[in-house]
Amino acid sequence: MTHRTTPPPRICPDCDGFASVAVTLGGRDVRGHLRTITAHCATCSGTGLVRTRRVREGARA
Repeated sequence: MTHRTTPPPRICPDCDGFASVAVTLGGRDVRGHLRTITAHCATCSGTGLVRTRRVREGARA
């Protein structure tokens, strides 16, 4: 039986792994380029993965 060497990464449930997007603001600038802004997922901070918190053994709640 084969086993995975590393666990699969946990994909962010809010952005489904697509953490950064370019959003058009409408219209074009003087040179004819689309005006865009980059928006990042607030949950994963633009990484696309969810970080897991490790709880120390014997830690109090």
